[in-house]
Amino acid sequence: MDPLLFVFVFVLLGTVVLLAVIVGLFMRRRAKMQGRLAQVTGGVMPVEGGDYKTRINDAVSKTDRGSSIARDLARADLRLTAGEYVMLKIIAAAGMSLVGGWLAIQFAGRMSFPVFLAGALVGAVVGSFFPNIYVGVRSKRRIKAFNAQLADTVAMLASSIRSGYSLLQAMELIARESTPPVATEFRRLVQEVGLGISNDVALQNLYRRVPSDDLDLMITAINIQHEVGGNLSQILESIAHTIRERVRIKGEITTLTAQGRASAWVITGLPIGLAFMMTTINPGYMAPIFTFGLPPTAWCCLPVTAAAMVAIGYVAIMKIVNIDI
Repeated sequence: MDPLLFVFVFVLLGTVVLLAVIVGLFMRRRAKMQGRLAQVTGGVMPVEGGDYKTRINDAVSKTDRGSSIARDLARADLRLTAGEYVMLKIIAAAGMSLVGGWLAIQFAGRMSFPVFLAGALVGAVVGSFFPNIYVGVRSKRRIKAFNAQLADTVAMLASSIRSGYSLLQAMELIARESTPPVATEFRRLVQEVGLGISNDVALQNLYRRVPSDDLDLMITAINIQHEVGGNLSQILESIAHTIRERVRIKGEITTLTAQGRASAWVITGLPIGLAFMMTTINPGYMAPIFTFGLPPTAWCCLPVTAAAMVAIGYVAIMKIVNIDI
């Protein structure tokens, strides 16, 4: 079989599968609101025989990886199920496999199925991590925004308790008056308590969604006060002062280490940018680096080694400038 024809058929089938998955993903949902509520109240969610998305979600959710995915999606505040997230990873891998195969052929300078297959495999692996990167970045930004609001939130909680509100009423006030992400998380907490979950479990679920050291300090203080008693408003005021001081010191450290982080980005981006620029200007000059073959002509190890060394340098610099308080 002609290799060019084989590549064309492979690309055509990949495109058809990709479009089919996208169309199926954006079809009108068959699951009703009762199915969503059943996951919280413990009811049984009806499963339709033809609803493949429901079967995929059930199969993924029953695994340990599925619970980890659900936790990560909750931290990022994404309204997706574990099954939908897995399908997005498959779509990203399929799309990047085509891009990787095309780039491999361009770099190699010739139409070859092994080159296309190697590029497609690398592209599929890289593409499968795109949803993870997006969820991780979104989670970090959300946790950072939550920590920035937490000092004022704890102070508002202490003031509300001092004025005569109960702990749950004070949290409900924060859910109404604050801004996201604090308002969103405290609203979930109040809803969980309204569904019959105890305060301790609801607070632990809040910490599981927002893994913050400052939030852990607040939750620990509330749990200890619930067991041994004491003036909760005064304790929360002390915690709010501690959180403000920690945020101030972190800001000073971030300012002092800005040069080191900038150096890490420059050292990482400069060789990559130069490689792309030189490849665009003079592809023949960079082509031998991406030549596939057996030693001593296996120059493909050069970009792999260079990428590994750049990554090691970036990680080393970021470890140096990352100071925990």
